[in-house]
Amino acid sequence: MPSLYYAAACQTAFNCPADRSGIAAHVKRMCDMAEQTIIGYEPFFDVRLLVFPEFAHTAPIYDTVKKLRDRLAVPLPNEHTDRYHRLAKKYGCYIQTGSFLEADPAYPDAVFNTTLLIGPQGILSKYRKVNPWLPWEINASPHDFPDYEEDIFPVVDTDIGKLGVAICYDWLFPETIREIAFKGAEVIIRVSAYMDPWGATAPMDWWTLFNRARAVENTAYVVAANQGASFEQYAPFSWPGGSMVVDYDGRILSQADPGPGEKIVVAPIHIEALRHERERRTGHDMRAHLRTSAHSYLKQEWMQPAGRENQPLSIDCHQERIRQAKEKLK
Repeated sequence: MPSLYYAAACQTAFNCPADRSGIAAHVKRMCDMAEQTIIGYEPFFDVRLLVFPEFAHTAPIYDTVKKLRDRLAVPLPNEHTDRYHRLAKKYGCYIQTGSFLEADPAYPDAVFNTTLLIGPQGILSKYRKVNPWLPWEINASPHDFPDYEEDIFPVVDTDIGKLGVAICYDWLFPETIREIAFKGAEVIIRVSAYMDPWGATAPMDWWTLFNRARAVENTAYVVAANQGASFEQYAPFSWPGGSMVVDYDGRILSQADPGPGEKIVVAPIHIEALRHERERRTGHDMRAHLRTSAHSYLKQEWMQPAGRENQPLSIDCHQERIRQAKEKLK
């Protein structure tokens, strides 16, 4: 394992495709960006991890699951993931793909928002967004299925460290990132389309705030790639970029300046230093200091799983589940 390598947070600024025929061009551009980054920085350091944003392939622009499945969703793996694999194998790198809208025949009435970690060996993990952005996102969560048997929070032990990932809104739930950290993740990747006004500029710079907080509370590196699309590309939202790499003490090692557009930032990941600090520290080790039994709120289900009792997943369904959860909070 290299004691030091570099990670690249790569933000995209694509036009929003109306159907899956637009995916191939996006994949080609992201592969070009990855290859140019690896080659361009080679005289200075080894870029081994490349991270792309949520919705880099397609975004859930339709208002029903049926339309998403008919027009945008794809099975995984596919010819696009094969292309990423060829690139990863060529350069010995790891690619955290931008998210796909995934259609899985095992869940015929659902669409997942999914990112893959792809390395020289092939697909290493599949992560499906656990916390869709309510009420607008109608993709399913693994939480919605009582018989879901796959690992909801996969962490992969690689030759560049133990890698975990979560998507965008997942990061506003400390429980989600803690679960990944407690499964051993040393580098936690954020694949995101985090829009204005909760971006990388004060006074609502939630993007920066949560990336730094999750790094500190879990003593982990964070590599976070955000969308850089403008309002005209993805109306009614604009995404302010600000892609960044944060170390385990919450220090921003590299960050793209806020604003739309393609940008790539790189920063060092020193896994041996992280492991030394995790072993050495007795203070500010919030994983070791956790008093699990003191916290009772996770013993109750607040947000009910969607799709139960033959209720199709929809914005109206989300609104009702939010209403029911709010009643419990009174």
